[in-house]
This record gives sequence, C-alpha cells and structure tokens, in this order.
Amino acid sequence: MISPDFQLDGLGRRPRIVVAMSGGVDSSVVAALAAQSGAEVIGITLQLYDHGAAVGRAGSCCAGRDIRDARAVADRLGIAHYVIDKESSFRETVIDRFADEYVAGRTPIPCVRCNMGVKFTDLLGLSRELGGDCLATGHYVRRVMGEDGAELHRAIDPARDQSYFLFATTRAQLDYLRFPLGGLPKAEVRALAADLGLGVAAKPDSQDICFVPDGDYAGLVARMRPEADVPGDIVDLQGRVIGRHRGILRYTVGQRRGIEIGGSPEPLYVIRVDAEAHRLVVGPRAALAVGSAALSEVNWLGGAIRPGAPLTAKVRSLAKPVPATFDGTRVFFASPEYGVAPGQAAVLYDGDRVLGGGWIESAAPALAEAA
Repeated sequence: MISPDFQLDGLGRRPRIVVAMSGGVDSSVVAALAAQSGAEVIGITLQLYDHGAAVGRAGSCCAGRDIRDARAVADRLGIAHYVIDKESSFRETVIDRFADEYVAGRTPIPCVRCNMGVKFTDLLGLSRELGGDCLATGHYVRRVMGEDGAELHRAIDPARDQSYFLFATTRAQLDYLRFPLGGLPKAEVRALAADLGLGVAAKPDSQDICFVPDGDYAGLVARMRPEADVPGDIVDLQGRVIGRHRGILRYTVGQRRGIEIGGSPEPLYVIRVDAEAHRLVVGPRAALAVGSAALSEVNWLGGAIRPGAPLTAKVRSLAKPVPATFDGTRVFFASPEYGVAPGQAAVLYDGDRVLGGGWIESAAPALAEAA
C-alpha cells in the first residue's frame, strides 16, 4: 500500500522523492515507505556538527554516528544518499542565536529555528535543485488537503505530535513537504523498521535540543558567552532586593528551582528576567498569571484571521492547548495562563488544525488586564 503522501499523480513520469534522513528510525522508515511507492528516492543528511567531535555523541541528531546510520539505511534500500555540510549555517542561525536569546533574558526554542532555517529552507532548496517532486521528513504531523489547499494538522499520536515546532512552516513549504508518519503511532513505526530489517529499529530517539545532549543549557551558554554569566540581584515585585542569583542564563520565567530566599511565607517563582538590569524579579505563583501575550513574526496558515473567533493556544511544547482568541498580533487567554515566557512560541489551533503562531515578545499580567 502506497502512503497517500506519496501519491504524486499527474506527473507523466516516475516521481522523484527526496527524503531528509537524520539517521534515526523515523526518517529511515520514511525513506523505506518512499522506496516502496516505486518512486526514485534520494536521501539527504545534513552534517550539523564537526564530524570528529560528534561521532560518539549520544542522543544527538545529524552527528557523525547518525550520518553512518543514514548511509547504512540508504544502502539497504538501494537509494542514493548525499551528506551536505551545514555546520556553519547551523551554528550561526541556531546555536549562536540560542545563546544570544538566553543572554537577552528570553527562553529560546532552537528546534523551531532549525526547522525555519537549515531544514525547511536550505534542505528544501537542495531538494528542488535535485529535481525532487516533494521533500519528505519524519516529523509527526499531518498534511491534510482542505478546500484552500494543504493544511497542517496535529499527529494522530498526541504523545509524538510535533506541530508546535512546525508552526512557522509557510504555505509554499507545506505545498512541497510530505509527512507520512503523522497518522502512525511510534510503536508501529518501530515495528515497520524491524520488519524492513533496518538497523536503526531500536535506536533511541534524539533529544529535543540535539546540540545539548547532557541537558546543561546554562553551561553551554556560559561557555559561549562567559561575559554574561555573572551574579546579580533578586528583587520582589516591589523592586526590593531580597537575594542574589548565579547568573540570568540559569533562569527562565516560571522557574522555582534555584531561588533560595529564606523567610518567604510561600514559594517564589521567576516572574520576569530583567536582562538590562541583570536581575530576576520573583513573586508568588499568582503573579505568573497572564491574560494575553503579544506575538512577533506571526506565520498564519488558517485563512482570514477572525478577531474574537474561538480557538486554542499552546504556549509551551509540553503544555495543553487552552481556549483563546487572536486579533492578529495578540493572543487573549480565556482563563489566566501560567509560565508564559518571552522567546517561546504561541501556536494557535482550530481543533487539530494548526492555524499559525508567533514568537512571544511580552505578556500582560491577568490582574493588570482585569483592572
């Protein structure tokens, strides 16, 4: 059975499918499904790290071992495979920006920037240069044809859904992209890999932030921007100094861990990161309540924006979508939302359909809006 994503009718010739192969089980199964469709298949792997330093890195993506795994899968499937060096571009557009965002007191999402840049811009351009009729990836989202063209929808498996990270996908990109795994649970994908004899069938999933395999984001940023890793004041909501922090790189909005203030009658959370003054503003959890958030770089896939129309908004990758409305630049939450951090994304949905989203620039406290 041919995946609906690979039914490329009306070409009058054998289709050519380019597959983004990261070396993991998901993209390997996509390559196998594409080959089963009878199309000519070309695999492309991006090298995003120095080969020598990345060979043994566990839990990464597009590193040395992953390149070898992708090549082995391509050889087994009998398809062409190319490795493209994008290390410099990845460092400039993703890693450097990640560090600069933390220095600015924001909480970045490098996976979205990677998809916006080297994966869905550079890779898509390479795919077209190779004469590909589409570019297929192993992302867990669905491309659904609607009345006005291709739509982006959540994956069937909610535990694997990656739509939050793909909100910036443009209409033109969506026309060309294919996501054949969006309708499958992860267990079935691994079973397919095993049935096909792919050596990556049991390979662990890569981490969300591939270039920080040990999870020490602050440590990475401190090494890259040591001049910004200095202690500063912790102040309460009235601006009174109540303690010291170890460097704003180590804190984000909503964080409680690491704020050691004696004598407080209730737990304290980071309410705001003031990068200019190099201080943290802390307060009780109630002070985290947000009524609305202003967005920048809004990407809209849902047709005409109807201010006040009910939809749902997701403000963190692991958060549940909550009822909201949108006026084109600001999202308004039906009930106070917590932990809304500048630098994160607000992604907007109509049911399972991704309407669009943007980067959170600022948030208005719920109490202030009520007043």
